[in-house]
Amino acid sequence: MKAVVLDGYTLNPGDLDWSPLKGLVDVTIYNRTTYSGEELTLIIERSKDAEIILINKTPITGDVINELPRLKYIGMLSTGFDSVDIEAAKEKDIIVTNIPTYGTDAVSQMAIALLLELCHHVGSHSDAVKQGDWTNNVDWCFWNHPLIELSGKTIGIIGFGRIGQATGRIAQALGMNVLAYNHYQNKALESETMKYADLDELYANSDVISLHCPLTNENTGMINNDSINKMKKGVLIINNSRGPLINEEDLAQALNNNIVGGVALDVVSTEPIKENNPLLRAKNCIITPHISWATKEARQRLLNTAVDNIKMFLEGSPINVVNE
Repeated sequence: MKAVVLDGYTLNPGDLDWSPLKGLVDVTIYNRTTYSGEELTLIIERSKDAEIILINKTPITGDVINELPRLKYIGMLSTGFDSVDIEAAKEKDIIVTNIPTYGTDAVSQMAIALLLELCHHVGSHSDAVKQGDWTNNVDWCFWNHPLIELSGKTIGIIGFGRIGQATGRIAQALGMNVLAYNHYQNKALESETMKYADLDELYANSDVISLHCPLTNENTGMINNDSINKMKKGVLIINNSRGPLINEEDLAQALNNNIVGGVALDVVSTEPIKENNPLLRAKNCIITPHISWATKEARQRLLNTAVDNIKMFLEGSPINVVNE
C-alpha cells in the first residue's frame, strides 16, 4: 500500500528511525509540504497516488479529499485533528486516526517548567550574569525579578484528564494544593491536598491557574476580562494546551495593568505566532514555540503509536479512529 508523510520534519528532524513505518507500507516522506491560503496544489500532487496520508499540521480539506480518489486512511501525527475535514473524510469512508496519549509526561513536565520559570526567571538571571551584572554588582547576590515560593500555594487546574492529573501530582510534590475543574469528576482522586471546584471557586482561590483542556466552542476565550476579574490579583497563568482558550487582548491588558502577575505560554491563538500578537509586548509574559510535546521520548511514543495505528488498519481492525 502506498503512503506519504507530508510534514515529517516536525516529528522527526533526524533523531528517530522511520524503519518500522517503511516496513509496513511503501512510503514517501517529505519534511515539509508548503501551502498558502487556498493553494493546496502541492498537497494534492504529492498525495495523488497514496492510499495512506500521515500529517501533523498540513491541511487535508474537503477540496483535497475530493481530488484523492485512492485515499483510504489519514493518520494524524498528533492528538489534535482539526487540520482534517472530518466530515468530508467520513463521507468518503476514509478513516482518520490520531495519537491520544503519547505526551502526558512531557506536557505536564513542561507546564511545571513554565511555572518555575515564572517563579525564578532562571533564564533571565543567567543572561544577566553572563552580561556582567553579577561581576559588577556591589552586593554578593542580586535578583532582577521577584522570586516566588510555591509551597503552600494553590494551583487551579482547568481540565483534569491525564495531563491535568499529572500536572497536579507534580504540583503536590512541590507542596501545592490543587483545585481541579473538570466536567467528569472522579471523587476517588480527592485528598487533603486535591479538591474539585467549580470555575468561580477555582478563579477566586487559585494563586496559579493552569489550562489543560481541549478546545471547544464553549471554552474558546474562557480567559478574558470577566474571568480575570474573578481571579486573585497577581495570579500566574500557564497555558500549554490550546492557544484560543485565551482572549489575548484581554490578557495582555491585564498583564500591563498588573492585574495578572505573570503568564507562561507554549501555545497561542495563531501559530506560528503573528508579529502583532499583543502578548509579545506584554509585561511578565513568557512564550515558548509549542514544544511541550517535543521531547525525544514523547515523539518516539508518537511514532510507535502511528505505526501501530497503521498496522491495525491494514489488519482490518483500526484503532484510535476519530471519525466513526
